[in-house]
Amino acid sequence: MTSLLHTAEPLHARPRVGRRVVVMTMGALHEGHATLVRTARRIAGDEGEVVVTVFVNPLQFGAGEDLDRYPRTLDADVKIAEQEGADFVFAPSVDEVYPGGEPQVRISAGPMGNLLEGATRPGHFDGMLTVVAKLLHLTRPDVALYGQKDAQQLALIRRMVRDLNFGVEIVGVPTVREDDGLALSSRNRYLSPAERRTALALSQALFAGRDRHAAQEALNARAALAPVTHARADALNAIGESRAAADTHAVARSVTPSVPGGPAAVRAAARQILDEAARGRPPLKLDYLALVDPADFTDVQPGHTGDAVLAVAAKVGATRLIDNIPLTFGATT
Repeated sequence: MTSLLHTAEPLHARPRVGRRVVVMTMGALHEGHATLVRTARRIAGDEGEVVVTVFVNPLQFGAGEDLDRYPRTLDADVKIAEQEGADFVFAPSVDEVYPGGEPQVRISAGPMGNLLEGATRPGHFDGMLTVVAKLLHLTRPDVALYGQKDAQQLALIRRMVRDLNFGVEIVGVPTVREDDGLALSSRNRYLSPAERRTALALSQALFAGRDRHAAQEALNARAALAPVTHARADALNAIGESRAAADTHAVARSVTPSVPGGPAAVRAAARQILDEAARGRPPLKLDYLALVDPADFTDVQPGHTGDAVLAVAAKVGATRLIDNIPLTFGATT
């Protein structure tokens, strides 16, 4: 039986046996949150305990954003948390989290907090980190789980925990998608059927970028194993082996630095899908498409090797959606 708590005192008073694992949410739980709770249950094991927090944080909503209409479904949230194995749902009031009103001292997200989502939503990440810090203190977990769909948020939480010496392990859980590819989000319920069709361009753009990247990595791997030259491709062309020549030429191009490819090609493949959606009805209004280093969310440069995040944010109608996908450059070389 899952217990609903509105204050932190019962959590603080409980004797600790196994590990306490926390999943932080703003409520309106869906399958993405359920996946987080199931993962938390596995990490906690039989002796540990799982706490799901439900708190709509006013500090991370800017002027004109959807704080007032953000869905609040606590009864349903408790049922979902219970089904997935949570021991507690901690749903504090604003006064419990911010006694005496909005805090004068807050966590600053630093330079990373001004990029992408931070540029579009000034102050958002300061508010997010402040409430995460507060909830970590209130729930005192050993492990805290966050979805990779909010990749910049996850990166900033990891940075805060590392830079400020929080004694908690941060675990990222892969994005959960609906059957059509749309990333699960509490805001999806705002979309009309026509808006939802347009919104699919976000995931489709990411998949196009991923596919372009995979093709490049495969060509790079083949080129490393069996280097070829343009002369070889020309010779195949001369005897009419057009398909083989095209394939060989592609491998030759993959190892030619002057040929456009790499991060630029990934961005271009994704951008083509988004440009088409911008002409749709209703249109997609792009905020940003970025290919960034997950360590600091700066743009990935030509020749980059290692991890990257292809991220997109856009509005469809009145609903703003974000999505991302992880990539690794140079994994096959």
